[in-house]
Amino acid sequence: QVQMVESGGGLVQAGGSLRLSCTASGLNLSDYAIGWFRQAPGREREGISCISSRDSDGETYYSNSVKGRFTISRDSARNTLDLQMDSLKPDDTATYFCAAVNCWYYYNGYDTPIAYWGVGTQVTVAT
Repeated sequence: QVQMVESGGGLVQAGGSLRLSCTASGLNLSDYAIGWFRQAPGREREGISCISSRDSDGETYYSNSVKGRFTISRDSARNTLDLQMDSLKPDDTATYFCAAVNCWYYYNGYDTPIAYWGVGTQVTVAT
């Protein structure tokens, strides 16, 4: 049984940084393309970053809303996937999730399955 767990959320002042981690049991994260998503109250879920599988050379993707501020990375030895978030803004306040998704299809606007959702971690950015 696959279980994804997100951690690292919290309360931070605008302009600050947080580092989120995604860990998995029952699944080797390096073998899958993994995305970070977020959802704020009253807003649609938004894909913000993605990294392709190790076999696809770990190509990275970012939404325009986070490009230049967030960095996705993979630690294969620890079987974790991190999201370094810098220059945080109040608009970044949301629950953040990791999940398995085909990065290329998703970021090129195609419908594609998203699997193995975790319960998320809350990020709150104060003004």
